[in-house]
Amino acid sequence: MSAPLVAVTDHALERYRQRVPRRGGELDERPELAGRVSRAFSAGRVEPGPAGTVHVRDVERPGLVYVCRHDIPRGELVVVTLWEEGEDAAVPRRFTDALRDLR
Repeated sequence: MSAPLVAVTDHALERYRQRVPRRGGELDERPELAGRVSRAFSAGRVEPGPAGTVHVRDVERPGLVYVCRHDIPRGELVVVTLWEEGEDAAVPRRFTDALRDLR
């Protein structure tokens, strides 16, 4: 499966920064994030999600799931948000659930 052009929203980038430690001191991790999504997509780690989204599971960290909108005719994939599954998640689900309960 060939990878489409990958774009990253500001929201997805912030969530990525919360979960993945900086490696090389880059000011913008967008190329790193787009590369990870592209590699995972090419490896076939894609599953359908709700409301027309697709979930792309990271190759290096399988608990990291990217929620994307896939525009097949244009060959574009937009990373909208992401989350991390598992008890060893950098931002455990209980924290994100607690924030939702405050609304």
